[in-house]
Amino acid sequence: MKILIIGMNYFPEPISTGKYTGELVEYLAGQGHQVRVITAPPYYPQWKVSPEYKGRLYCREDLRGVRVFRCPLWVPRQPNGLKRLVHLAFFALSSFPVVLFQAFWRPHWVFCVAPTILNAPGALLAARLCGAKSRLHVQDFELDAALELGLVSKVPLFSRLAGFFEKRWLSRFDQVSTISKRMVDKLKEKGVDPGKIFLLPNWVDTGSIYPLPGVNPLRAELGIPAAAHVVLYSGNLGFKQGLEVLVEAARLLQTSENVLFVICGDGAARAEIVDHSKGLSNVMFLPVQPLERLNLLLNLADVHVLPQKADVADLVMPSKLGGMLASGKAVIATAFPGTGVAEVVGSVGVLVDPGDADALAAAILELVNSPEKRVAFGKKGREFALRNLSSETILDALSDQLMIL
Repeated sequence: MKILIIGMNYFPEPISTGKYTGELVEYLAGQGHQVRVITAPPYYPQWKVSPEYKGRLYCREDLRGVRVFRCPLWVPRQPNGLKRLVHLAFFALSSFPVVLFQAFWRPHWVFCVAPTILNAPGALLAARLCGAKSRLHVQDFELDAALELGLVSKVPLFSRLAGFFEKRWLSRFDQVSTISKRMVDKLKEKGVDPGKIFLLPNWVDTGSIYPLPGVNPLRAELGIPAAAHVVLYSGNLGFKQGLEVLVEAARLLQTSENVLFVICGDGAARAEIVDHSKGLSNVMFLPVQPLERLNLLLNLADVHVLPQKADVADLVMPSKLGGMLASGKAVIATAFPGTGVAEVVGSVGVLVDPGDADALAAAILELVNSPEKRVAFGKKGREFALRNLSSETILDALSDQLMIL
C-alpha cells in the first residue's frame, strides 16, 4: 500500500510530534508499505533550523528507506502570538505544491498530522485528485491552544474564523484520530462524525524504556550525590507546560535536604524558565538528551513531574507521559479531575491542581519521604504502560484501521 504522510515535524527531531511521526513511518515501512513524507527541516524543540539544512529551500532525501521531501519553513526567534500562527501557515503554503504533486504518485492513503491543521485543505485536495482515502491525526488542537494560552488575542472574529475553518475541514476526512479520550470528545464537539473517529494514543516502546536495576551511571556522570532524590521534568520547555509551578515548588523546597530538581529539554520558554530559576541551588538544567540515553535519563528520576496549564488540559495530551510511566518511577501531574491527564495519572500516580506550587511541593515531599509509595506508584505506572501504551499494540491497531479501503 502507498501512504503519503504530511506533517511539519519529523525525524530526526527527538521529542513530541516529530518523534512519533518518525516512529509511525518506520513502523509502516517495516510492514512493507511504500511511505513518503512531506515535512519541514528539523527545528524542534530548539526553535532553530538544524545547521545542515540552513540555506536550503526544497530538498529530497532518503532516510531509512523512506523518501522524504523537506519544504521551507520560517522559524521565529520568539515563537509566540501571531508569529506562531504565521509559522504554521508558512509550512502549509510552502508544502502545498509538493503535496499536490505527490497525487501523481497515486497513494492509497493521504495521512495529515496536526499540527498543523492548516495542511488539511492541501491533503484533502491531493486525496481527491488521486482517489485516495484521507486521515487526519490530531496531536494538538493548536488553534484552540493559541487562544486559551493568550498566544493570540481572543478577538471574536479570529475565534469565529478558527471555528469555521475547523468545522469545514475536520469533517471531510475519511478518518480522524487523536491521542486521548477527552480529545476524542473535543472532535465530536467540533462536528466530526463519531463513526470516523479513532483513538490513537501516543505509544511507548516498553522494551527500550524500562526500570533499571542497580545504580544509574548517569548520576555519577552528572555529579548527583547518591543520597539526592531527583525530581525530574524532561520534555519541551514551552508555554503550554506551565513550568513556572515547578520552579516555584523548587523555591519552596530550597531548605529541604537532598531534593534536586532536574529540568531537561529545550523550547520557546527555556530562557524565561532559566531566568526564573536564578539563585536556586536545587535546580539543574540539562540539554535534550540523545534517544539512546533516554532510558538512563528517565530512570534518573525518583519522582517524575508533569506540569500542565489548566487552560489547555483537554487540548493536548503530553507525549512524555508514556515514557514516565514505562520507566517505573512515581509520577505527579498537575491536572484537574476529569481531564485527559487526570484520567491516566489519577489511577497510577498523584494529582495536584494546576498552578498550585504549595500542593506540588507537599506532594513531592510526601513521595520523597515515602519510598514504599514511590515503588507502588512506579509499579502501577509500568503496568499501565504495558497494558495500554505498548507501541506494538497501538501501531498494529492503526495498521488494521488503514486496511479499511
